[in-house]
Amino acid sequence: MSEIITIANQKGGVGKTTTAVNLAASLAVAEKKVLLIDADPQANATTSLGFHRNDYEYNIYHVLIGAKKISDTILKTTLPTLHLVPSNIGLVGVEKEFYDSETRKGRELVLKRKIDEVKKSYDYIIIDSPPALGPITINALSAAHSVIIPIQCEFFALEGLAQLLNTIRLIKKTINPKLKIKGFLPTMYSGQNNLSKQVFADLTQHFKSKLFKSVDDEFIVIPRNVKLAESPSFGKPVILYDVKSTGSQAYQHLAQAILAS
Repeated sequence: MSEIITIANQKGGVGKTTTAVNLAASLAVAEKKVLLIDADPQANATTSLGFHRNDYEYNIYHVLIGAKKISDTILKTTLPTLHLVPSNIGLVGVEKEFYDSETRKGRELVLKRKIDEVKKSYDYIIIDSPPALGPITINALSAAHSVIIPIQCEFFALEGLAQLLNTIRLIKKTINPKLKIKGFLPTMYSGQNNLSKQVFADLTQHFKSKLFKSVDDEFIVIPRNVKLAESPSFGKPVILYDVKSTGSQAYQHLAQAILAS
């Protein structure tokens, strides 16, 4: 049975896509069959794996409006066990589709129903959600077993978190009782930066039991790392761009924590 994990935070620029792409790739390198679903209209996860809009005809938008099955959109990546359902800017139009009278009923569970077709083929399904608490993110959370929340180690890091946690509670209560928070993931951490240290201290104070730990029992943080920032422009996850970089090592530790959970 596959495990479905959504990466979510309504704040932009916190490392959602970086986490989705590099966690998926690290799990694939660990010889797990992984499907990455790019459910963000910005399609950054798609381009991070080397695909551009002219490389594919159908994407997650066609799946959500019922024009295509999810299996019709799956792309093979450089890693043999990592597949991708791509996105496209046209996905912004899905909200109108969801609020049309014909598709209104059960719109929160559209993605879950679509994933049912392929979930037996994968060990892990990772969903990258957009930076908003709209219908796409609601679908991504309703389809998932758990959610990873990346939190940027910078000013205003915890702003809006209460709203996200309240949304998760509501979905758990009304639509998806199996949904749980898998963990909070500190991102863009700099050991030389006092603000980073303070945000991390706040996280450990409030969410210590929900922070990921490595096999060495150290808290897992995603550092600010040049290789991690560069790799999307080369269309590669960081594990294929520079396996020994601190960013790559951090995501490999995260994958190990997921595999052990």
